[in-house]
Amino acid sequence: MNWDLATILVILTIVSGLLWVYDKMVFAPRRQRALERADLSIPSSEAERLEANYTPVIVDLGRSLFPVFFIVLLLRSFLVEPFRIPSGSMMPTLLIGDFILVNKFNYGIRLPALNTKVIDIGKPKRGDVVVFRYPEDPSIPFIKRVVGLPGDLVEYNNMRKILYINNEPITQTVNEQRYVGIGAGSDMTGREQRVEHLSDVVDHAILVHPERIRHLPVKKWVIPENEYFVLGDNRDNSKDSRFWGTVPEENLIGRAFFIWMNWDWANGGISWQRLGTYIN
Repeated sequence: MNWDLATILVILTIVSGLLWVYDKMVFAPRRQRALERADLSIPSSEAERLEANYTPVIVDLGRSLFPVFFIVLLLRSFLVEPFRIPSGSMMPTLLIGDFILVNKFNYGIRLPALNTKVIDIGKPKRGDVVVFRYPEDPSIPFIKRVVGLPGDLVEYNNMRKILYINNEPITQTVNEQRYVGIGAGSDMTGREQRVEHLSDVVDHAILVHPERIRHLPVKKWVIPENEYFVLGDNRDNSKDSRFWGTVPEENLIGRAFFIWMNWDWANGGISWQRLGTYIN
Protein backbone atom coordinates (compact mmCIF):
# COMPACT_ATOMS: atom_id res chain seq x y z
CA MET A 1 0.00 0.00 0.00
CA ASN A 2 1.35 3.42 -1.00
CA TRP A 3 0.71 6.27 1.41
CA ASP A 4 -0.53 8.60 -1.28
CA LEU A 5 -3.59 10.84 -1.49
CA ALA A 6 -5.85 7.88 -2.28
CA THR A 7 -4.77 6.07 0.89
CA ILE A 8 -5.28 9.19 2.99
CA LEU A 9 -8.72 9.72 1.46
CA VAL A 10 -9.72 6.12 2.25
CA ILE A 11 -8.63 6.56 5.88
CA LEU A 12 -10.52 9.85 6.21
CA THR A 13 -13.63 8.24 4.75
CA ILE A 14 -13.44 5.28 7.14
CA VAL A 15 -12.79 7.43 10.22
CA SER A 16 -15.52 9.94 9.39
CA GLY A 17 -17.89 7.06 8.56
CA LEU A 18 -17.28 5.46 11.97
CA LEU A 19 -17.94 8.80 13.65
CA TRP A 20 -21.16 9.12 11.64
CA VAL A 21 -22.26 5.63 12.78
CA TYR A 22 -21.32 6.43 16.39
CA ASP A 23 -23.42 9.59 16.24
CA LYS A 24 -26.37 7.64 14.83
CA MET A 25 -26.14 5.02 17.58
CA VAL A 26 -25.34 7.21 20.61
CA PHE A 27 -26.08 10.89 20.19
CA ALA A 28 -28.98 10.82 17.72
CA PRO A 29 -31.24 8.85 20.16
CA ARG A 30 -30.47 11.43 22.87
CA ARG A 31 -31.48 14.26 20.57
CA GLN A 32 -34.66 12.41 19.65
CA ARG A 33 -35.59 11.90 23.31
CA ALA A 34 -35.02 15.61 23.96
CA LEU A 35 -37.40 16.50 21.11
CA GLU A 36 -40.04 14.08 22.41
CA ARG A 37 -39.83 15.56 25.91
CA ALA A 38 -40.23 19.03 24.44
CA ASP A 39 -43.30 17.93 22.43
CA LEU A 40 -44.86 16.41 25.56
CA SER A 41 -43.97 19.46 27.63
CA ILE A 42 -42.18 17.27 30.13
CA PRO A 43 -40.17 19.48 32.48
CA SER A 44 -36.42 18.99 32.35
CA SER A 45 -33.52 20.80 33.87
CA GLU A 46 -31.16 22.98 31.86
CA ALA A 47 -28.39 20.45 32.48
CA GLU A 48 -30.55 17.62 31.09
CA ARG A 49 -31.36 19.63 27.97
CA LEU A 50 -27.73 20.49 27.38
CA GLU A 51 -26.69 16.87 27.88
CA ALA A 52 -29.38 15.59 25.52
CA ASN A 53 -28.29 17.97 22.75
CA TYR A 54 -24.56 17.66 23.32
CA THR A 55 -22.44 16.25 20.45
CA PRO A 56 -18.63 16.29 20.69
CA VAL A 57 -16.99 18.55 18.11
CA ILE A 58 -15.00 15.68 16.55
CA VAL A 59 -18.17 13.59 16.13
CA ASP A 60 -20.09 16.51 14.66
CA LEU A 61 -17.23 17.25 12.24
CA GLY A 62 -16.93 13.60 11.23
CA ARG A 63 -20.63 13.14 10.47
CA SER A 64 -20.65 16.40 8.47
CA LEU A 65 -17.59 15.52 6.35
CA PHE A 66 -18.36 11.83 5.77
CA PRO A 67 -20.64 12.42 2.72
CA VAL A 68 -18.04 14.73 1.19
CA PHE A 69 -15.16 12.29 1.67
CA PHE A 70 -17.29 9.37 0.45
CA ILE A 71 -18.43 11.09 -2.77
CA VAL A 72 -14.93 12.35 -3.58
CA LEU A 73 -13.51 8.86 -2.96
CA LEU A 74 -16.04 7.29 -5.33
CA LEU A 75 -15.45 9.84 -8.08
CA ARG A 76 -11.67 9.80 -7.74
CA SER A 77 -11.33 6.02 -7.46
CA PHE A 78 -13.77 4.80 -10.08
CA LEU A 79 -14.52 7.62 -12.53
CA VAL A 80 -12.00 10.44 -12.98
CA GLU A 81 -8.90 11.72 -11.23
CA PRO A 82 -7.16 15.07 -11.78
CA PHE A 83 -3.42 15.44 -12.37
CA ARG A 84 -1.06 18.29 -13.19
CA ILE A 85 1.68 18.04 -15.83
CA PRO A 86 4.99 19.06 -14.19
CA SER A 87 7.43 18.51 -17.08
CA GLY A 88 7.75 18.83 -20.85
CA SER A 89 8.20 15.13 -21.63
CA MET A 90 4.83 14.96 -23.43
CA MET A 91 5.18 18.16 -25.47
CA PRO A 92 3.64 19.21 -27.77
CA THR A 93 0.59 17.14 -26.76
CA LEU A 94 0.72 18.25 -23.12
CA LEU A 95 2.40 21.39 -21.84
CA ILE A 96 3.92 22.21 -18.48
CA GLY A 97 1.10 23.47 -16.25
CA ASP A 98 -1.71 21.52 -17.95
CA PHE A 99 -4.31 20.20 -15.53
CA ILE A 100 -5.79 17.01 -16.93
CA LEU A 101 -8.53 14.51 -16.15
CA VAL A 102 -7.80 10.78 -16.20
CA ASN A 103 -10.48 8.20 -16.91
CA LYS A 104 -10.25 5.54 -14.15
CA PHE A 105 -12.96 3.36 -15.72
CA ASN A 106 -11.42 2.35 -19.07
CA TYR A 107 -8.88 -0.14 -17.79
CA GLY A 108 -10.99 -1.77 -15.09
CA ILE A 109 -12.32 -1.08 -11.60
CA ARG A 110 -9.66 -1.14 -8.88
CA LEU A 111 -9.98 -0.94 -5.13
CA PRO A 112 -8.71 2.44 -3.88
CA ALA A 113 -5.33 2.42 -2.08
CA LEU A 114 -4.87 -1.34 -2.67
CA ASN A 115 -4.98 -0.90 -6.49
CA THR A 116 -6.36 -4.43 -6.85
CA LYS A 117 -8.48 -4.88 -9.97
CA VAL A 118 -11.92 -6.28 -9.19
CA ILE A 119 -13.66 -5.78 -12.57
CA ASP A 120 -11.80 -6.10 -15.88
CA ILE A 121 -13.33 -3.71 -18.42
CA GLY A 122 -10.67 -3.04 -21.04
CA LYS A 123 -7.01 -2.82 -21.94
CA PRO A 124 -4.84 0.09 -23.15
CA LYS A 125 -4.75 0.57 -26.90
CA ARG A 126 -1.78 1.63 -28.96
CA GLY A 127 -1.69 5.40 -28.89
CA ASP A 128 -3.44 5.88 -25.55
CA VAL A 129 -1.95 8.55 -23.29
CA VAL A 130 -1.81 6.83 -19.92
CA VAL A 131 -1.03 7.80 -16.33
CA PHE A 132 0.69 5.07 -14.33
CA ARG A 133 2.78 4.49 -11.23
CA TYR A 134 6.45 4.75 -12.10
CA PRO A 135 7.78 1.17 -11.85
CA GLU A 136 10.97 2.23 -10.03
CA ASP A 137 9.02 4.29 -7.46
CA PRO A 138 5.25 3.58 -7.46
CA SER A 139 4.58 6.66 -5.32
CA ILE A 140 5.34 8.85 -8.38
CA PRO A 141 2.73 9.14 -11.18
CA PHE A 142 4.09 9.27 -14.74
CA ILE A 143 2.32 10.07 -18.00
CA LYS A 144 3.41 8.69 -21.39
CA ARG A 145 1.95 7.27 -24.61
CA VAL A 146 1.47 3.54 -25.11
CA VAL A 147 3.33 2.38 -28.23
CA GLY A 148 4.03 -1.28 -27.48
CA LEU A 149 1.41 -3.87 -26.50
CA PRO A 150 1.95 -7.31 -24.97
CA GLY A 151 3.69 -9.58 -27.48
CA ASP A 152 5.02 -6.72 -29.64
CA LEU A 153 8.62 -6.39 -30.77
CA VAL A 154 9.60 -2.73 -30.29
CA GLU A 155 12.70 -0.93 -31.57
CA TYR A 156 13.64 2.75 -31.56
CA ASN A 157 16.19 4.10 -34.03
CA ASN A 158 17.81 7.00 -32.19
CA MET A 159 19.66 8.21 -35.29
CA ARG A 160 16.55 8.62 -37.45
CA LYS A 161 14.12 9.08 -34.51
CA ILE A 162 11.95 6.32 -35.93
CA LEU A 163 9.89 3.78 -34.00
CA TYR A 164 9.57 0.21 -35.22
CA ILE A 165 6.76 -2.13 -34.18
CA ASN A 166 7.15 -5.80 -35.14
CA ASN A 167 9.94 -4.84 -37.56
CA GLU A 168 7.72 -2.33 -39.37
CA PRO A 169 8.63 1.38 -39.25
CA ILE A 170 5.95 3.72 -37.96
CA THR A 171 5.55 6.37 -40.63
CA GLN A 172 6.06 10.03 -39.83
CA THR A 173 5.24 13.30 -41.55
CA VAL A 174 7.71 16.13 -40.97
CA ASN A 175 6.32 19.61 -40.36
CA GLU A 176 8.40 22.19 -42.21
CA GLN A 177 7.89 24.73 -39.43
CA ARG A 178 9.99 24.33 -36.31
CA TYR A 179 8.27 24.25 -32.95
CA VAL A 180 7.85 27.51 -31.00
CA GLY A 181 7.62 26.89 -27.27
CA ILE A 182 5.82 29.16 -24.81
CA GLY A 183 6.19 29.83 -21.11
CA ALA A 184 7.99 27.12 -19.18
CA GLY A 185 8.40 25.14 -22.41
CA SER A 186 10.10 27.89 -24.37
CA ASP A 187 13.43 26.03 -24.25
CA MET A 188 11.92 23.56 -26.74
CA THR A 189 11.76 26.28 -29.40
CA GLY A 190 13.48 25.12 -32.59
CA ARG A 191 12.69 21.42 -32.16
CA GLU A 192 11.55 19.55 -35.24
CA GLN A 193 7.85 18.76 -35.35
CA ARG A 194 6.57 15.50 -36.78
CA VAL A 195 3.24 13.70 -36.93
CA GLU A 196 3.56 10.03 -36.07
CA HIS A 197 0.98 7.70 -37.62
CA LEU A 198 0.97 5.21 -34.77
CA SER A 199 -2.13 3.28 -35.83
CA ASP A 200 -5.09 3.49 -38.16
CA VAL A 201 -6.91 5.73 -35.67
CA VAL A 202 -4.11 7.61 -33.90
CA ASP A 203 -2.05 10.36 -35.49
CA HIS A 204 -0.22 12.45 -32.93
CA ALA A 205 2.44 15.14 -32.84
CA ILE A 206 5.96 14.53 -31.54
CA LEU A 207 9.05 16.68 -31.05
CA VAL A 208 12.55 15.51 -31.95
CA HIS A 209 16.00 17.05 -31.81
CA PRO A 210 17.70 15.68 -34.96
CA GLU A 211 21.11 16.96 -33.89
CA ARG A 212 20.90 15.26 -30.51
CA ILE A 213 22.11 11.68 -30.69
CA ARG A 214 21.87 9.85 -27.42
CA HIS A 215 24.45 7.13 -27.12
CA LEU A 216 21.97 4.37 -26.46
CA PRO A 217 22.80 0.80 -27.41
CA VAL A 218 20.78 -0.60 -30.30
CA LYS A 219 18.14 -2.63 -28.54
CA LYS A 220 14.90 -4.40 -29.23
CA TRP A 221 12.26 -5.10 -26.61
CA VAL A 222 9.83 -8.01 -26.63
CA ILE A 223 6.89 -6.82 -24.53
CA PRO A 224 5.87 -9.38 -21.87
CA GLU A 225 2.29 -10.38 -21.18
CA ASN A 226 0.32 -7.73 -19.22
CA GLU A 227 3.02 -5.10 -19.73
CA TYR A 228 3.28 -2.04 -21.96
CA PHE A 229 6.03 -0.06 -23.67
CA VAL A 230 5.57 3.72 -23.34
CA LEU A 231 7.29 6.76 -24.84
CA GLY A 232 7.06 10.49 -24.29
CA ASP A 233 5.97 12.60 -27.27
CA ASN A 234 8.99 14.84 -26.65
CA ARG A 235 11.25 12.02 -27.78
CA ASP A 236 14.63 13.51 -26.89
CA ASN A 237 13.48 14.88 -23.53
CA SER A 238 11.63 11.96 -21.99
CA LYS A 239 12.60 9.36 -19.41
CA ASP A 240 10.51 6.43 -20.58
CA SER A 241 10.55 2.70 -21.36
CA ARG A 242 13.79 3.05 -23.33
CA PHE A 243 15.54 3.67 -20.02
CA TRP A 244 13.65 1.80 -17.30
CA GLY A 245 11.60 -0.85 -19.12
CA THR A 246 7.94 -1.70 -19.46
CA VAL A 247 4.92 -0.73 -17.37
CA PRO A 248 3.15 -3.61 -15.60
CA GLU A 249 -0.62 -3.66 -16.01
CA GLU A 250 -1.13 -3.32 -12.25
CA ASN A 251 0.68 0.05 -12.33
CA LEU A 252 -1.88 1.64 -14.65
CA ILE A 253 -4.01 4.44 -13.22
CA GLY A 254 -6.05 5.43 -16.24
CA ARG A 255 -6.27 7.12 -19.64
CA ALA A 256 -5.72 10.87 -19.89
CA PHE A 257 -8.50 12.40 -21.99
CA PHE A 258 -9.15 16.06 -21.15
CA ILE A 259 -7.32 19.32 -20.33
CA TRP A 260 -9.51 21.41 -18.03
CA MET A 261 -6.98 24.07 -17.04
CA ASN A 262 -3.49 25.34 -17.81
CA TRP A 263 -1.57 27.48 -15.36
CA ASP A 264 1.95 28.56 -16.26
CA TRP A 265 3.51 31.51 -14.43
CA ALA A 266 6.16 31.79 -17.14
CA ASN A 267 3.37 32.36 -19.66
CA GLY A 268 1.44 34.88 -17.60
CA GLY A 269 -0.92 32.51 -15.79
CA ILE A 270 -3.95 30.88 -17.44
CA SER A 271 -3.65 29.75 -21.05
CA TRP A 272 -7.28 30.13 -22.08
CA GLN A 273 -6.96 28.45 -25.46
CA ARG A 274 -6.01 25.13 -23.82
CA LEU A 275 -9.06 24.95 -21.59
CA GLY A 276 -11.54 22.27 -22.63
CA THR A 277 -9.12 20.49 -24.97
CA TYR A 278 -9.37 16.74 -25.58
CA ILE A 279 -6.12 14.77 -25.53
CA ASN A 280 -5.24 12.89 -28.71
